[in-house]
Amino acid sequence: MPFALVPFLLLVIPIVEIATFIAIGGQIGIGLTLLMILVTAIIGSILLRVQGLGLIREIQTKFADGQVPGRALGNGAMIVVAGILLLTPGFVTDAIGFLLFVPPIRSAIFAFISSRVKVVGPGGANFGADPFAHQRTDRPGQGTDTGGPTIDLDEDQFSSEPSRPNPDSPWNPGSSKK
Repeated sequence: MPFALVPFLLLVIPIVEIATFIAIGGQIGIGLTLLMILVTAIIGSILLRVQGLGLIREIQTKFADGQVPGRALGNGAMIVVAGILLLTPGFVTDAIGFLLFVPPIRSAIFAFISSRVKVVGPGGANFGADPFAHQRTDRPGQGTDTGGPTIDLDEDQFSSEPSRPNPDSPWNPGSSKK
C-alpha cells in the first residue's frame, strides 16, 4: 500500500465510522449503539487473548522443533491488527477486525502477501518461501552450511590435542608483547 494512501484512509475511515454510527443509532437508538460498541470491544479482547495465547504456543513449538514460524508470525501480526481494530470504537473497524480473527481469511491474506514478497538475504541470496532452507542438510552430524569451502582433513593433518600457544602472541596472557 503506497504511503500516499495513509492520509486518505485516516480521513475516510472516521467519516465512514461516523456515518455508520448515525445510521445504526437512528435505527436502534443511541443506548443500544453504544452497548454494541462496548460488547464488540469485550468480545475482541477475549478473542485476542484466546487466539494470541494459542499462537504463542504454536510459535514456541515451531522454534523447539527447529522450524521457522513464518506463517505463525504473520498470523500474529494479523491478530494484533484485529485486536487494535476491535478495540477502536466503530462498526466498520470491528467488522474488519472480526474477519481477521477467522483463520481461513488470515490464510488467504498470508498467501496473497507472501506471493508478492521476495526475501533476500546477505549477498543478494534469494531465499524464496523458506528463508532457512539453505541451512538444512540431510547428512547426519551436519548442522548448517556455512556457504564457504569445505576443507577435508586426513587424520595425520588434524590433532585433537590443543596446540601450544605462541609465547610471542599478544593474546597469550604470559606474553611480554602487550
